[in-house]
Amino acid sequence: MPELAQLLPMVALLVVIGGIAGVVAGLLGVGGGIVLVPAFFYAFSSLGYGGPQLMQICVATSLATIVVTSPRSVLSHHKKGAVDWQMLRDWGPYIVVGALAGTLLASQVKSVVLQVVFGVLAGLAGLYMAFGKSSWRLGAALPGQPARGGMATVLAFFSAMMGIGGGTFGVPLMSLYSVPIHRAVATAAGFGVLIAVPAVLGFLFLPIQNAPPYTLGAVNLPAFLVVIGSTMLTTPWGVKLAHAMDPKPLKRAFAIFITLVALNMLRKVVGW
Repeated sequence: MPELAQLLPMVALLVVIGGIAGVVAGLLGVGGGIVLVPAFFYAFSSLGYGGPQLMQICVATSLATIVVTSPRSVLSHHKKGAVDWQMLRDWGPYIVVGALAGTLLASQVKSVVLQVVFGVLAGLAGLYMAFGKSSWRLGAALPGQPARGGMATVLAFFSAMMGIGGGTFGVPLMSLYSVPIHRAVATAAGFGVLIAVPAVLGFLFLPIQNAPPYTLGAVNLPAFLVVIGSTMLTTPWGVKLAHAMDPKPLKRAFAIFITLVALNMLRKVVGW
């Protein structure tokens, strides 16, 4: 059994991480995974739980939180009639396949590979969030099969490897094909559970060396429970702040922050 002196600093850090992720999610409508994965990485590293599988723990634990938060988000959007359920049915099988493939690869590679994947793709997402324009278009409508299935598979593949839901890639993708932004955000919320459930089931059977206390497979249970509790408490605060102020400059600032976090992760990879 781990000593209380080991658990208390970890729990304290996790409360702060979950609280911040909840405020950011409510304020900016950004999925928590893109905050949680690097936050878990730096928290567990600072507490001495490094090793070649650290990123697997961060990715799997982030995805476990999405299993809980994604259905809640979808139901909230459904009450407003914004979810495109037909798109979720059409994309669902491809998303599940992509998530399983991403999980299989993520479980086989070293932590440093996942750091590179996260750093590069989160950096690109941050730049798009900061400088992308709502007028950009790739087409007037989403393409048909097999292109649509291919896009869904790739989206889920990289989301599973990064430990994020479908919003980071799904919302820009749908927006570029002229899907209204509210419908894109609502529907992409449904991608999260389709990605997270098969991915977490896979990660639960991954043996981890030098894992933090109470880690089942690659999912750290204290991090999962504390973050879920914290985000549910603080997300409404973020929503209230969003209605009290203009979130656009904050969203750009957050995008720059995520880009810097991604660059810092890449910096650690090259040993600078």
